[in-house]
Amino acid sequence: MSLTAVAFTLLFVAITVFVSMRQKLGLERDIVIGTIRATVQLLAVGLVLQAVFRTHHLLLLVPIIVVMIAIASWHAARRGKGLRGIALRIGIAIASTEAMIMLLLLGLHIIKSTPQYIISISGMTIGNAMVIAGLFLNQMRRDIESSRGEIETLLSLGASARQAIQLSIKRSVKASLIPTIDGMKTVGIVQLPGMMTGMIIAGADPLQAVRYQILIVFAFTSSAAVTSIILSLLTYKLWFTQAMQLRQLGKE
Repeated sequence: MSLTAVAFTLLFVAITVFVSMRQKLGLERDIVIGTIRATVQLLAVGLVLQAVFRTHHLLLLVPIIVVMIAIASWHAARRGKGLRGIALRIGIAIASTEAMIMLLLLGLHIIKSTPQYIISISGMTIGNAMVIAGLFLNQMRRDIESSRGEIETLLSLGASARQAIQLSIKRSVKASLIPTIDGMKTVGIVQLPGMMTGMIIAGADPLQAVRYQILIVFAFTSSAAVTSIILSLLTYKLWFTQAMQLRQLGKE
């Protein structure tokens, strides 16, 4: 794709800004900032990856993946505002998921141990885990608020923090997995995923592209479940004070 063609893609942004202005949505500033950030970030990543792919040193991948996990954790932690240490716990959950996926893929020789494969799949895995973490925390916040009376009653009857909040955890884990499971049901029929589409556009054999997409879909499903469950185990105590009282959401 030429630079001229890339420049023409700004028409899509212009249309979005126009719709926002026309409907008085007030999203123009966010759209412009998002466009600039996305462009700068993608160009920067492209230059970094180009250099890494040329060196073929796998050790260079470690700081890149660490940075990706740190940024993903910080972003998802915004959904858990008021919960002390939430960013660290999200980081542990995402890192554990990333380690599991990479160990299986590399250990079983499903993918090659090259920067191209490791960085690409790690980026998708970490990004997916970040979204799942955000969905889980959002649902937990809503569920706890709506079930506050029930949880406080269980606590007054002598239930532990885990027992009192167990139903909220189950509902939140389930809710965070619904988009991933729904995506599995419609992939290839309603939507053609990005990785598969990108490979086909690049000239790869469609069947080969499908095989890699199946890998990503199954890995995403597993990483979503693992991330959500690990995060639930690491964070359920954060919703309570040291006196075992249900924390006021949004407050320290």
